[in-house]
Amino acid sequence: MTLFVVAVLFNYPWELAQAPLYVGMKSFRTTWWHCFRASLGDGLLVLIIFAAGWAVRRRYDWFVHPGVCGYLIMLAIGLTIGVSVEWGAVHLMGRWAYTAQMPLVPGLSLGILPLLQMLVLPPLIFRVATVWRGHQSTERL
Repeated sequence: MTLFVVAVLFNYPWELAQAPLYVGMKSFRTTWWHCFRASLGDGLLVLIIFAAGWAVRRRYDWFVHPGVCGYLIMLAIGLTIGVSVEWGAVHLMGRWAYTAQMPLVPGLSLGILPLLQMLVLPPLIFRVATVWRGHQSTERL
C-alpha cells in the first residue's frame, strides 16, 4: 500500500506538469481529474515493476538495497511499460494525442516525457517508500 500511495503522490505532479503537452488539456477541471486518474494508473504500473522485481530477484524486499541488478530491473520494466502504454494509447487506441510541443522519440513518435516518467520516478518512489516505512521492516510495504 505504501508503494502505491507514494507512487500516486509522485506521479500526480508529473502528470500535471506534462498535461499541457496533450491535446484537450486546456480546462483546469478536465486536467486535474484526468491527471489524478492517470496517477492512479501510474501507481498500479509501479506495483507491476515491484512484482517483476520480486519475481526476478525472488525477494519481497528486493528494492530496499536494489544494487545494479535492481536498478536495471526498474529501468527495463519501466521502459517496457512506458513504451507499451504510450504506443497502445496513442497509436493503437487513440486514447490521447500530443500537442506539437511534446518532444518525441525519433522513429517511434512517442512522447519523451511520459517515457522518462517510468524511468525516473520508480527508483525515487522505491527509495522514498523504503525510507518512509523504515528499511528494517519491509514486510509492512
